Amino acid sequence: MSQEAQLFMEAMASNEDKYKPTTPSFTSPSEPPLDAANSDRKSTASSQRPVHTASILEDDLLPGVRFVVNRFTLYETKTRYYLFGTNHHQKRYRVLKIDRTSPKELVVIEEDALYTRTEAEQLLKMIIDGNRNSGGCSEVPMQIHGIIGFIKFTQGWYMLFITRRSQVALIGGHYIYHIDETKLVPIGLPVKYDKNSDEARYIAIFQNVDMTKNFYFSYTYDLTNTLQVNMTRPPYTQLQNAAKKAELNNEYNLMFAWNHYLMKAGFETINTQSSWILPMVYGFVDQAKISVLGRNIFVTLIARRSRYFAGARFLKRGANDKGYVANDVETEQIVAEMATTSFHVGDTLFNNPRYTSYVQHRGSIPLFWSQDTTNMSPKPKIELNLVDPFFSSAALHFDNLFKRYGAPCIVLNLIKQKEKTKRESILGKEFAEAIQYLNQFLPDEKKIKYIAWDMSRASKSPDQDVIRYLEDVAKETMEATGFFHSGTKKPTELDEEASSSDSNYKYRHIISRQHGVLRTNCIDCLDRTNAAQFLMGKCALGHQLYALGIVATPNVEFDTDVVNIFTEMYHDHGDTIALQYGGSHLVNTMETYRKINQWTSHSRDMIETIRRYYTNAFVDAEKQDAINLFLGNYVSQDGKPPLWELSSDYHLHNEDPRLRTKRRHYRKWWTQNLFQDEGGGDEDAVEFKAPAELLAPNSEVDESDPFKGYWVEYYEPKRLTMLDTLFAYTMNGTAKYRPYRLAPTIRDGKQIETFDYSPFTVRHLRGTLRPRTGKKEMVSEDVVQAVEPNQREKAGPWSMEGLVTRSLDPNINEDEYKEYKRYTKQFNNVDRLTAVTQFDDHPSSTHPEYQNYLNYVNRNDLENNPTALQTLPIDKQVYSTYIDVPSRAVAVQLSRHVGSYVQGNARQRYEGYATYARTGRFPATTRETSDESLKPPSNEISDAKLK
Repeated sequence: MSQEAQLFMEAMASNEDKYKPTTPSFTSPSEPPLDAANSDRKSTASSQRPVHTASILEDDLLPGVRFVVNRFTLYETKTRYYLFGTNHHQKRYRVLKIDRTSPKELVVIEEDALYTRTEAEQLLKMIIDGNRNSGGCSEVPMQIHGIIGFIKFTQGWYMLFITRRSQVALIGGHYIYHIDETKLVPIGLPVKYDKNSDEARYIAIFQNVDMTKNFYFSYTYDLTNTLQVNMTRPPYTQLQNAAKKAELNNEYNLMFAWNHYLMKAGFETINTQSSWILPMVYGFVDQAKISVLGRNIFVTLIARRSRYFAGARFLKRGANDKGYVANDVETEQIVAEMATTSFHVGDTLFNNPRYTSYVQHRGSIPLFWSQDTTNMSPKPKIELNLVDPFFSSAALHFDNLFKRYGAPCIVLNLIKQKEKTKRESILGKEFAEAIQYLNQFLPDEKKIKYIAWDMSRASKSPDQDVIRYLEDVAKETMEATGFFHSGTKKPTELDEEASSSDSNYKYRHIISRQHGVLRTNCIDCLDRTNAAQFLMGKCALGHQLYALGIVATPNVEFDTDVVNIFTEMYHDHGDTIALQYGGSHLVNTMETYRKINQWTSHSRDMIETIRRYYTNAFVDAEKQDAINLFLGNYVSQDGKPPLWELSSDYHLHNEDPRLRTKRRHYRKWWTQNLFQDEGGGDEDAVEFKAPAELLAPNSEVDESDPFKGYWVEYYEPKRLTMLDTLFAYTMNGTAKYRPYRLAPTIRDGKQIETFDYSPFTVRHLRGTLRPRTGKKEMVSEDVVQAVEPNQREKAGPWSMEGLVTRSLDPNINEDEYKEYKRYTKQFNNVDRLTAVTQFDDHPSSTHPEYQNYLNYVNRNDLENNPTALQTLPIDKQVYSTYIDVPSRAVAVQLSRHVGSYVQGNARQRYEGYATYARTGRFPATTRETSDESLKPPSNEISDAKLK
């Protein structure tokens, strides 16, 4: 730390003692001096805390409980920034201090002290009084929702704040937010840089990573981990006396924390206990609501993109030497019945049996391969850069998959297998050899299952059904991996008897855990991969709904409301992933593979192909530089070339050979004791009892309470909430689809119209919409004739249900229908509009305009009706003049410029052309053309001049 910074801190400590309030309930926090070790770390956290006498203090938090901060206010002095953080309850506060005196060093003081509202006001007053003579203290006019992190380029440090957010999903009463707007704030005094300076250029590159698109965070839900991890790992209540185990089991999955580098610059550790750290997930989040006869089912789709080996399409292919692959995306679908919101039931934590999830993975082929983009080809040649006989990179990759998901690992390879010019097939052969090599050392029950299938060829073949084949693969995968179903209920004897009679019963109302994962890939891991993942997700969706008791069989059909909205979600999911990696939307969608709207989808596919080619050729290089700078792969340092002068970023994503760790064993390539530590099965679920402190009644609950905090975050008591602003009410869902009308029926002597509101009914497209009046012949042929016995009678016309029904599906009465029919048939028997064959005998032939009409009719048959085309003399004169003027002009020009010096055959050719211009045809022989053909009109050029 610089000497100025040390003097500043000592002065601030003396100022805080000087302006300490006289009330005995508050003592200003003292800051320890920053030693050399802390200054080298560029951050420090104060471990001292003030003496409190209020009741709502840090002691009220149980050990290991994180104090949630979601409201921020920034104050600025000449020497420091003060960030005050609280939550909706506004009873407790934390303070973060950022030093501004040393622009080259970052000093962030994260206090452990927890202030009451009164103490926070006193602290703020003390800061204002202490800086009255040195520029004062003012509030920064900016709405802050969180800290993304800190960054330095060539000059000073910057803070990156979230200034606008929006709710996109709700899981267990915990909101997930999308970042809508951010702001980069310099920590030091504002300096205006020249637009051509390195600092300005780095800022522009950094801002090429658009933080307002596809970045998500949550204050109270760990978005970096799957639902299964969040609900099955031991909570803090079981780890109070095992600090090391608590640290191990309550960390974020840093693989998906895209602001890890930005946070690491300001905070000593990145863990779940800090109030200021909000991990940002880059990918996709969407949620929809399925309405099933009054029961709401929330379907959530979350895609997490790995920050390792991240980049653009042609610039990041295959894997690096650490085993991380390009376009590594973890996709999780969560299906939950919202009869109760919380994850907890009674006095047991994370025991709500109404939550299910399924996880699948996509990633590039884990080999050393690349494509040369310098030749501007839309399909560059694929090259294997390194042939590794031990497949060390693939071994590290699958070892990581086993750690994350367990066994079995099922690989679905969709690249082309046979090609005239080998491109993708080169990788297919090498990938198959890699799997074969790795499998020979694994135990039989843990071997990698490899499925190679040419999806592109199958989609073009009339003999193969792409959908049916992938659905069969999905069923086999579901049998092998299972899915997560929350709760701790164990199978009983009755369940075992039912399971013996019904093979699907084992998925119903019984807890389960997902063991293993389906890894899908094609060349880009975009179009074909997204279609295969959708069909896998559709299969998992049926099992999840069946496990929750929503459907009678674990199957959902195409063209139902639930599958239609699920298709929309996966289509948006695929488009987002494709834009992030490939620069365009999906080229081939599910409509392409289902062969629906082929002409429309074909034109769209061509446009997206052109857009993807343009992005890869002209935009990807800048995108890759921005990602490298944002993730900290490249750090600006004195004496090193700037980012834009690097010829390659290979060394930024691979290990330095001089610092490379010891190689793995070539045969025992997986982590030892990996499979021994794997859970024994679904029966190993453990109940986590809530401590008595959480169960005690408490009117001062805030979001920090791990048991009742969701109530404050979701329901927001003591706050006026309008329905049009409530996310759960305005969420996209199956209710937007038009109810499916069944055939009219008679009940108690009255004709009623029934609707099928079930989202699991197959909706066939209607050929023609006809007015519905109750008559049998007026009902569309594709309308279902059977009526379910539990359908209700139509509600009254002025009830809310009746108004909604009539607005969504308007009807016409019998009189209106008769009037419409009379209007359309009123001219069918009118003689004067029917066709006649003898015009001369018709009475209208004597009409003065009849001859003009007859000429108009017969003008296309002039040989039999020459009088049909008549021209006036003035028209003939205009036409003759139009033809004669060009020929006269040509004759004059030839006479002036040609006749005097052109002789022989050349003159004859000019004379022939003059004849053609004057008469419209060439002479039969050249001799027929004489000098007379070149003679101009009289009184213009004389014969003497021609000679």
